Amino acid sequence: MRRFQSIEELSAAAGETLGTSSWLEVSQDMIDRFADVTGDHQWIHVDAARARHSPYGRTVAHGWLTVALMPRLRDEIFAVEGVRASINYGCERLRFIEPVPSGSRIRLGLKLLRTEPARQGVRVTLEASIEREGAERPVLVAELILLLLPA
Repeated sequence: MRRFQSIEELSAAAGETLGTSSWLEVSQDMIDRFADVTGDHQWIHVDAARARHSPYGRTVAHGWLTVALMPRLRDEIFAVEGVRASINYGCERLRFIEPVPSGSRIRLGLKLLRTEPARQGVRVTLEASIEREGAERPVLVAELILLLLPA
């Protein structure tokens, strides 16, 4: 975990790779619970018998589940002191490149692109890439945007 003592110290790291999270298994239970919460019960996510005949040979995670896991994985990579709140502000250039079959392990890599003043704090733009263990291409790439509110 990379720790920054202030938002200013984080800002000085623009252009640097911040690190990579640990591996996280995306289990069928996780996929099923996400389907229940969102109401997205498409067979490719929840019907193991039918998914065996799909191009992936098993169920795959929802793309939005993969996105939703980013804050969990991001918190393993870096932290900033002197911040009272870190708010998810959105994504730019979000692309789902490869599937995440159930049972796969994924991890997040982050690079700090820039920080810029915002009305209530500092907007932080990160280059995010989620990779699947054993895959040649990332499963997801995006510019992840956070709003950091100073303490």
